[in-house]
Amino acid sequence: MPVLPLFSFWSPVRTGAEFVSRRSRRKLGPTLGVCLLALLASAPAFAVTHTKVHRTRHPVLNSSVQWRFSSYAPRMYPGSHDMLVNENAELNRLQLPRIADEAELIRYEVAQVLVPVNETEALKLAADLPESRRYCRPWTRDFLQDFTQAYYEHFHTPLQVNSLVRTMEQQGRLRRHNRYAAPEWGDTASTHLTGVTFDLSRRGLTVEQYAWILVYMLPLKESGMIDPIEESQPVLHVVVFEKYSERLDEKNSWSEANEPTEASVLTSVGASHP
Repeated sequence: MPVLPLFSFWSPVRTGAEFVSRRSRRKLGPTLGVCLLALLASAPAFAVTHTKVHRTRHPVLNSSVQWRFSSYAPRMYPGSHDMLVNENAELNRLQLPRIADEAELIRYEVAQVLVPVNETEALKLAADLPESRRYCRPWTRDFLQDFTQAYYEHFHTPLQVNSLVRTMEQQGRLRRHNRYAAPEWGDTASTHLTGVTFDLSRRGLTVEQYAWILVYMLPLKESGMIDPIEESQPVLHVVVFEKYSERLDEKNSWSEANEPTEASVLTSVGASHP
């Protein structure tokens, strides 16, 4: 293995030696020759040492370094301007207003238009997320409960949500120091303003855990129930549409319709015992 580094190091040294032998031997005397021989003698040792360090250096990266490295990998769910426009168009179709300020937010919470998101063994909330911001639309909470519980049953560790509902007032302040934040108005306004969106922390997730999350969300995205976006920051931004709860309602209705009734049980018993 040290042959290639040694060869690359040998070429300039040999060129220098030939130059000295042709032009400088008579003028510079024996001193330069001795130095050059010493340099030649040290070349193999240098090559072996260099190769050894290069081959054995495998540092353990912490989570922040891993995140910076992985952020350059291709994303399964990249965001785009068109996606934001389409999301806002769908929210407009559903007549979901953007929450303007703190007073309006409180009215929505009291009226249970927005429902609280509570911590469980499977779901943790960021410590700096205020109590008044730990709310979302009912169907978003349904998805969060199903998703985090499925993850917990598989990995036995919780997921963390960093952000839920926001107000236009809050979004305006956020944009002053976060260049990635969406505007608070317009056709690309932040979907957090309607309470349908949450930001899932990606810090500390292993490759296997993050891959599981992406695969879990794929059929739901293809069905138009959610819209995940892998942001430039270490979060997975997920928009949940009302279709998700509609699917749950249909599933529950089907289950209830197929439950055996008292009459069917009696008929079955009578048929089996003539």
